[in-house]
Amino acid sequence: MPVSSKKSKAAAAKKLAFDELSPSEQIGHEIMTARADLAPSVQRILAAELTEGQRHRAISSFRAALDVVGDPHRDPRYAIANCGPAEPN
Repeated sequence: MPVSSKKSKAAAAKKLAFDELSPSEQIGHEIMTARADLAPSVQRILAAELTEGQRHRAISSFRAALDVVGDPHRDPRYAIANCGPAEPN
């Protein structure tokens, strides 16, 4: 029984930690969980000097491009450069 309890606590802590991530970080986490080889690209987008809105658009367009042959947003540099203007304050 204690092992099951430890697993439940670990799962609950992991869920809580995921919920504390920004929407962009959640998408990045999902991408890296499914495709660890894309970690450098995801990290590049998440570390870029962007607003959260821009970062969310960049990581979302990157994720969408993964299943589209030839989509330029598959390149994280392109996704960052084409994420749109910053939101007004």
